[in-house]
Amino acid sequence: MMHSIFENSTLYTALEINRAHLSPMRFMIKSLSAWNGSQFNPFSQMPSVRSFAAAYELTDRITRHYPKPAFGIESVQINGKEKEVIEETIWQKPFCNLLHFRKPGVKAQPKLLIVAPMSGHHATLLRGTVQDTLPFFDVYITDWLNARDIALSEGKFDMDDFINYTIEMIEELGENVHVMAVCQPVVPVLAAVSIMSSEKNPAVPSSMVLIGGPIDARQNPTEVNNFALRRSMHWFESNVVTRIPINYQGFMRPVYPGFIQLAGFMAMNMQRHVGEHMKLFSHLVVGDGESAEAHRKFYNEYLAVMDLPAEFYLQTIETVFKSHALPQGTMVSLGRPVNPSSITKTNLMVIEGELDDISGIGQTKAAIHLCSNIPAERKHYHLQEGVGHYGTFNGRRFREHIVPAISTFIKNTSKPASQKKLTVIG
Repeated sequence: MMHSIFENSTLYTALEINRAHLSPMRFMIKSLSAWNGSQFNPFSQMPSVRSFAAAYELTDRITRHYPKPAFGIESVQINGKEKEVIEETIWQKPFCNLLHFRKPGVKAQPKLLIVAPMSGHHATLLRGTVQDTLPFFDVYITDWLNARDIALSEGKFDMDDFINYTIEMIEELGENVHVMAVCQPVVPVLAAVSIMSSEKNPAVPSSMVLIGGPIDARQNPTEVNNFALRRSMHWFESNVVTRIPINYQGFMRPVYPGFIQLAGFMAMNMQRHVGEHMKLFSHLVVGDGESAEAHRKFYNEYLAVMDLPAEFYLQTIETVFKSHALPQGTMVSLGRPVNPSSITKTNLMVIEGELDDISGIGQTKAAIHLCSNIPAERKHYHLQEGVGHYGTFNGRRFREHIVPAISTFIKNTSKPASQKKLTVIG
């Protein structure tokens, strides 16, 4: 592996050199864009000038580097009243911070730990997830750190470390925690709860909500699944793993760069993304500021990417998408067998999207069968119609249909047995 990484080590450096070379051009473009849109420019409302200004902004957005966004959640509506939200870091490790969105003066709510994906985007991609669950839960979220900013001396980080971090964070939050995994972390979170249950850990979570992830990637495989199967581990090591260049703190750390993952996601829907940018151009030309701003906000988030530790990425490819170790019953983490059937005290909810092209229908639902010793009335499957992958954790249908379903499930399964309603598994 080391030889392959060194062969590919110029990839990241080449990108940084290219960014440096584009800096003068980007400075000129931003200056021209600012002048063309300025209220002091008497020609700013002319159609031709608007077109130039739109072209300048589009060029700037295509060539810029997008920093990590902030969550920026300062308040939330609870029962029609505005409540303050204070973001705090309550737990820290070299590769992750645990954030708490504290609401002073709000009476005790169920603790919800949202385990964000470590898959190229920052945890802020789940801003809407946090915002929409805050009225009902005391919300915490994993804020995975960019591997390029973590010194090589801090050591490696792989899926086993992800599992251990998850266990430590659940223990940190104490009893009666509900854990929600979104996309990629459904496998390590299920593994963590399985290990905690096998070891009779008193901090085992009260419930586990798994959303749109590859518990069994053999079910209804998508292009993402097929891509991983068609290529050897040597191909991944040789083509998508590189080392951090010297201008970052993580110099020489082997990583799967965020810009490569982003390119892959964009390529899957290239026509759509080109169309969206052309819409932005049109909005800017006609002066539709509201639509243009909505577009900016989405793509500022979508194009802000982070690098993943190479060992985590490669272990995920091998374990989840090639050997299918979890559904095959062969998954082991640091000598600890991962046995979902050992889970008896944790309630389970599985959520999938009808139009999900990342994790196909049935891939997450497989957890219901694997967790065979959780009573049927404490397991629930929710298939959300009309949403793709992103819609299972963000947007109107998430807010109006999925969040209420999660809240109801947690309330019902938290009641004494005599008061529980039967939950139908679809």
